[in-house]
Amino acid sequence: MKLFKAMATVAGFTMVSRVTGMVRDMLTASYLGAGPIADAFFVALKLPNFFRRIAGEGAFSVSFIPLYSKTIAQEGEDEAAKFAGQVFSLMTVILGIFTAVMMILMPWVIHIIAPGFEDGTLRYNAAVNMTLMSFPYLMLICLTALFGGILNAHNKFAPFAAAPILFNLTLITALLLGHNLFPTAGHAMALGISVSGIFQLGLMAYFMRRHKIQFHFQPPRLTEKVRKLFRLMGPGVIGAGVFQINLFIDMMIASLLAAGSISYLYYADRLNQLPLSIAGIAVGTALLPMLSRALSAGNHAEGRNLYNRSLEFCCLIAIPAAVALLVVPIPMVAAIYEHGKFSYQDTLTVAYVLMGYGVGLPAYVAGKVFMTAFWSRHDTMTPVKISIITAVCNSLMAFALIWTPLGVAGISLSTGLAGWIQIYLLRRALKDNTILTLDERMERVFPKIIIASVVMGFVLALLAYILQPFFHGMIMNKIWAIAALLGGGFIVYAACIHLTGVLTLSEIKKYMTRGPKDETHSLRHAADQ
Repeated sequence: MKLFKAMATVAGFTMVSRVTGMVRDMLTASYLGAGPIADAFFVALKLPNFFRRIAGEGAFSVSFIPLYSKTIAQEGEDEAAKFAGQVFSLMTVILGIFTAVMMILMPWVIHIIAPGFEDGTLRYNAAVNMTLMSFPYLMLICLTALFGGILNAHNKFAPFAAAPILFNLTLITALLLGHNLFPTAGHAMALGISVSGIFQLGLMAYFMRRHKIQFHFQPPRLTEKVRKLFRLMGPGVIGAGVFQINLFIDMMIASLLAAGSISYLYYADRLNQLPLSIAGIAVGTALLPMLSRALSAGNHAEGRNLYNRSLEFCCLIAIPAAVALLVVPIPMVAAIYEHGKFSYQDTLTVAYVLMGYGVGLPAYVAGKVFMTAFWSRHDTMTPVKISIITAVCNSLMAFALIWTPLGVAGISLSTGLAGWIQIYLLRRALKDNTILTLDERMERVFPKIIIASVVMGFVLALLAYILQPFFHGMIMNKIWAIAALLGGGFIVYAACIHLTGVLTLSEIKKYMTRGPKDETHSLRHAADQ
């Protein structure tokens, strides 16, 4: 499958996922607002996801996919199916034991990750109960990630990209149908988290059978190949763990502030994650197996083109998105969240937090490409070292900035600034690599993307001023106003991109219609233009 077509497939499903996620967040804001119950629910949501991103989608995916793909190429489908079966059984045993232990220790775990939640308070009791309901999701989603990695290695990107849609739909259903059956709407959604894991795992199993991908259940044994997987995962677990621990440090700091601070970070991060996920997940999912194959085969020209076109794709999405977050954060937050229990004051606070995240958005998206470049060469140690440095800088800045008038927004600003520290260190580590360097096309189109984004920013500011009365009124007025605002900005940006020759309609058509055999030619053609 072509890189751009693969990225478009993943980005398309990710967009649908984010839209359903936005609906979920709108309903969450309406039912929970930004208070103690909301804070407790977001802790229950983040804890299993903390370990998932380490074991299920972080170190595991980037280590398993290249190793599984290599097994197929060198030993055949049957051996790869046995390898996957061994990994599945080991994950089930390890994660099952870990989940049981964590649930037993949950009252003490909450004290550690949210020290501001005092024993006996509403926030603490609700956080313990909700997290007990949500934590089984960890094992289910990690097994889902295993099947998703197998599908991705076979160039079947759509199923795993669509799995989060089930997550969002399940939580929406749990909220709407269960808010009167549980102590709070947060409890209903916490149970929905675990139920969604069952649905996502079932979806992956269905597509494994549909695409006739071999999978042989095996007893849990530490074979040489499984040991190699764990060795490859080791540095990645540390690196992903450092990043996720850094996010938890942010939550720990926020728990010491006024009630609602954790909620403010969550609501802002959800908006920040929309462009970050569309570009970052699409590139990471599609690029890793393709770049691994190109470098393993010694095809340096194709590897360089894959690297540059991925960076170009990221810049096309991340730079204008960052401009939008910095120029019109209040209209976006008001239109999406400001209803029910979510007040205008909540809107202002979330908007300031969102601007802090926006500062680092392009850096984090581009960092996904740089990280993939290291992973594709089985170099997981360099990103680990850089992640540790970045995390330390992030935490120190967060501790310093929360005591300024920025308050909780200081936490997000430190995250944004840390992103640029990370991208500087990653780029510096790649400077001596003659394969993974910027080509002529990338150097030519990058300033044009900047100019197009700046023009779009001026238009967004003008439209926001004109439409200002509609962002805080009736829900339908908000919908039309935000559609006009973002739609107008998108049209202007797309026109600028087309007129400056960054990406023409004919190029988009070529990217999306050419088959796998034309992959190398298409990439070289793009680089030569």
